Amino acid sequence: MKIPLMPKATAVWLIENTSLTFKQISEFCFLHELEVQGIADGEVAIGMQGYDPIDNNQLTKEEIKRCEQDKNAKLQLVLSTVVENLRPRKKDTKYTPISFRQEKPYAILWLIRRYTNELSDSQIAKLTGSTKNTVDAIRNGTYREAVLETKSPMDIGLCSYEDLEKSLNKTRKKVIKD
Repeated sequence: MKIPLMPKATAVWLIENTSLTFKQISEFCFLHELEVQGIADGEVAIGMQGYDPIDNNQLTKEEIKRCEQDKNAKLQLVLSTVVENLRPRKKDTKYTPISFRQEKPYAILWLIRRYTNELSDSQIAKLTGSTKNTVDAIRNGTYREAVLETKSPMDIGLCSYEDLEKSLNKTRKKVIKD
C-alpha cells in the first residue's frame, strides 16, 4: 500500500487546485472523507501549506484531468523506479536508550551466570549491544564497577527471547556437529 508523501498537505493542495471530489482525495491520501471536507471548510489543517504532488512526481496532470472528468475514477500514484529497486537497509545495531545503558552490565552478568558454557563473549556482546572487552571484564571480575546484581536482558529490553533462543540454538548446533 503506497501512500503519497505528506498526505494531509497533498490533500490541501488537491482541494485548492483541482475539482476532484472529497472521496477521490480521501482515497488517494488515505484520509477520512470528513477530514478532507474539514480541510476544505478550513477547520482542519489550518495554515498548512499545500504540497504539490505534480512537482514532486507523485501525480501527473493527465491523471488529475482523467479523474476530474470521471468522478468514480481513483487517482493512481506515479510509480518510482528508484524507490521500487531499493533494498531495505541492513539492520544496524539497535539503539539503546540512555536509561537502559547503565543496565547493560547487569544483563551481561545475568547471561554469563545462566549460560556460562553455552554463549560466547561475542554472542553476549551482540545480544546486549555491548563490546567483547566489557563482557570479558565482567566475566573475569575486572570490570571497573562492581556488578553485584543481575537483570534479565529481555526484561530490560536489550534483546528479545527470540534473539536469545537463536544464539543458544547456534551454539547447540555447533556442539552437536563436533
